[in-house]
Amino acid sequence: MAERASESEMQVLGALWDDSPQTASELTSRVGAANGWTQATVKTLLARLVQKGAVTTEADGRRYLYRPAIARADTVADESQRFVDRLFGGRVSPLIAHLAEREALTDTDIAEIEALLRKLKS
Repeated sequence: MAERASESEMQVLGALWDDSPQTASELTSRVGAANGWTQATVKTLLARLVQKGAVTTEADGRRYLYRPAIARADTVADESQRFVDRLFGGRVSPLIAHLAEREALTDTDIAEIEALLRKLKS
């Protein structure tokens, strides 16, 4: 996806990653209701995602079915890298140091990071 998705578009995309295909009505029930969005708003978000190449459509009688055209893992990787680039100069260690200084890491988080580091070293 060349152009980044907005926070609202990401909510729609997330619902499609969780369960696809879906209609605009189903998405309105799923994410629209939680955000106070009408079906028209959800359809606008879907149109933007289609234009960005993040979602595909398929006619199904009088309705359209929507599916993600991009993988969640790829999007997470891209967004994570943008975040680290923007706030930490592209380096992960300052991010971890920041979280540690803020005491935002639980014992479980630390154990998982240690296990990951051991795995990366081997």
